[in-house]
Amino acid sequence: MRLDLVLKLSGLIKRRTVAKELAERGKILINDRVAKPSSEVKEGDTLELRLGNRILVVEINYVLKFKKEFPVYKEALTKKVNSDA
Repeated sequence: MRLDLVLKLSGLIKRRTVAKELAERGKILINDRVAKPSSEVKEGDTLELRLGNRILVVEINYVLKFKKEFPVYKEALTKKVNSDA
């Protein structure tokens, strides 16, 4: 599933356009590589989001293909690090 869609549906980012802008600025990494908004996110991937002075690292537990069945944030993601940078 696309990165910007995963971020929006999981609740990490409220709007898909915001997720797209963050990715275009290089503020999101997938498995330590700079990600594009259209980058494919798979189960087991680690996302690192640089949000202002915070760094949020989460691991994707699972990704479903249909919007209606996408789990809420706490079920789909495991927060690994939440640090002030």
